[in-house]
Amino acid sequence: MSINIKPEVQAILKNIIEWRRHIHTYPELGMELPETAKFVAEKLTSWGIDVETEIGISGVIGDLKGNSGPTIALRADMDALPIQETGDVPFKSVHDGVMHACGHDGHTAMLLGAAKILSQKRKKLNGSVRFIFQPGEEGYFGAKHMINDGCLSGVDEIYGIHLWNYQPYGEVGVKPGPILAAADKFTITIKGVGGHGAAPQGTVDAIVVGSQLVSAFQTIVSRNTNPIDSAVVTIGKFQSGNNFNIIADTAELIGTIRAYKEEVRELILNKMGDIISGTEKMFGATIEMDYIKGYPPTVNAENTYEKLISSARKIVGDNAKEPYLSMGAEDFSYYANKIPGCFFFVGSSPLDREPLSVPHHCSHFDIDERALLVGSSIFVQLIEDLLEKA
Repeated sequence: MSINIKPEVQAILKNIIEWRRHIHTYPELGMELPETAKFVAEKLTSWGIDVETEIGISGVIGDLKGNSGPTIALRADMDALPIQETGDVPFKSVHDGVMHACGHDGHTAMLLGAAKILSQKRKKLNGSVRFIFQPGEEGYFGAKHMINDGCLSGVDEIYGIHLWNYQPYGEVGVKPGPILAAADKFTITIKGVGGHGAAPQGTVDAIVVGSQLVSAFQTIVSRNTNPIDSAVVTIGKFQSGNNFNIIADTAELIGTIRAYKEEVRELILNKMGDIISGTEKMFGATIEMDYIKGYPPTVNAENTYEKLISSARKIVGDNAKEPYLSMGAEDFSYYANKIPGCFFFVGSSPLDREPLSVPHHCSHFDIDERALLVGSSIFVQLIEDLLEKA
């Protein structure tokens, strides 16, 4: 495997790893990331980059202004997860119940590495670079807050990165079009008529009604969507009943919908409504659904994809290819809905583990830290390809 780490990135290897481990040790949740934001802002300022803080509540923007030309944004997310770390690493989280279990510590470190190197090249750039460090990716719609505070003002294109433990070190996953799914949540409340388990006549069994819904929902994907269009309907919680001999009068179902296309997302929602309406009539129950739309699909524009993969191949060669796809979601989608964007994955599966044995959001999450050099190198190469003077 031939990997061409940029020499200037290799030169600051210790810094990038040190930054990642520092952020890992002191994780912060959601939209309030005061210490992480301070750490990032101080680094950017020390390199002569113009910094704005408290963007999108606790986000940081760094503007590296070159000569006249387009503005390219590079984005990293900074927030951690509410998970108790069980891994045994010397830089383990010191905050109980909070850890970086998705790689955002690495995302921040990779972008800091690129910022440090590019700050030394500003006179060669025919354009500017905006470094976007975002809070609240993990379910808090942080990107929307950043956009509302103007982080895309004057930006022509945006690129985002994600460490990816489903692929090994040295691989880069990217594709045009949808690369991550929409993610919605629904809660269904069923109201029936309870009674004695030995006398079901005259009752409306909420468990039977709920079971009918669970089964019928599975036919939406299998019989209503095009098999080529990936989609998922999952019931993650089914709660009902009080005792073995009592027919339940209420039930609650909680689940999620995932889809790569907006039209499929809407089809599933509409079909769920049809099934609920028909089930109400069939059983005589009252059924209510609370549907919360989450992040939309993340869709890479063709032109930004072509630019990204061209730069990535200068670093990892033919190992820049189709990603290991997931029905996960990312709020980078909001940026890509506003301006041309490209989101890509950097293989980071730990060297001594099987690729799927250390998944994202697990309590023993860790990465192959060599992947940090790949990410920083691609960011630097991309900006050189797009903005550096001939």
